[in-house]
Amino acid sequence: MSEAPGANGHDRGTLGTMRNAGVLLQLLSEGPLQVSFTELSERSGLSPSTAHRLLRSLVLAGLVQQDPRTSRYSLGLHVVRLSESYLARQPVLRALGPYLVELRTLTEATVLVGLLIGGSVLYADRVDAEHAGGIFRQTERVHDAFETAAGRVLLAHADQVVWDDASAGSPIGVAFDAADREAWATTPWLAVDRTEPAGAVEIAVPVRDRAGRVVAALSALAGAKSLTEDLHAERATVLLRAAKAAGQAVGDA
Repeated sequence: MSEAPGANGHDRGTLGTMRNAGVLLQLLSEGPLQVSFTELSERSGLSPSTAHRLLRSLVLAGLVQQDPRTSRYSLGLHVVRLSESYLARQPVLRALGPYLVELRTLTEATVLVGLLIGGSVLYADRVDAEHAGGIFRQTERVHDAFETAAGRVLLAHADQVVWDDASAGSPIGVAFDAADREAWATTPWLAVDRTEPAGAVEIAVPVRDRAGRVVAALSALAGAKSLTEDLHAERATVLLRAAKAAGQAVGDA
């Protein structure tokens, strides 16, 4: 069993406490909706007394909630409020927002905006294709970055330490190396066959701010049957045009 940072006594004080609280929140974000105290203590590597103290503080802060019937823990609704507040303040999302409906019409695909969070891509905004029933209406917003076109675009332009950490934490990340990263970073757009949703192809382009930093990925998701190489290029061209226009409103030159 891996030990949580700070659980071994090397990170005492406020820093260790915050790290340990982060470990508990991370565990609560994975697996089942509700987790028992025993499982949280064992998986975190924290002593029962430390885990109980931290969970009590997180409950009081609204970041964690405890079911009075089962005594199991889950993330609190305040976490959702914080995440929504964070996303609402992201300049790149505000800049891209006005383009999404038009892009959906022009590409005849579901259009998404991806942000990189550690080794995952968060699809922070989306407009579904007009006839996107079934698989294209999946609700998951967070995916392994290596599984998606948007994630690969973002990882390719991220710092080396971000790439290394993402590769180490991904079950498929080990399949890709520096040559793949270089190829992803130098191509104008990427196309990836998606396993989730099944039978879809995602085309993604980088969104750069005025300083040239890649701050998001803009992508189109459509059924594989509807895609030809020419249509790949056409959709990528539309996405690139919007990404360039929106990026000029983000950041400092």
